[in-house]
Amino acid sequence: MTFVVSKMKLNEKIDPEDVFFDNQEFMKLMNISKRTAQEWRNKKIILCSQIGNKIYYRLSDIQKLLNDNYNSK
Repeated sequence: MTFVVSKMKLNEKIDPEDVFFDNQEFMKLMNISKRTAQEWRNKKIILCSQIGNKIYYRLSDIQKLLNDNYNSK
């Protein structure tokens, strides 16, 4: 999915529990590498679901990650 479509997901008025990003979208959204995404999953920094080889993240979990690490300085 393209970054434009990912941004559209964020702008829609739907429950963050119902929006999922695949690993590629998550990495692009967070501007991180595949290895960093894997480290975050292994360390339970971000929750995910896995179906076969595909990994998915809930928008609500991404928002929680950002909120928990927010620095107001």
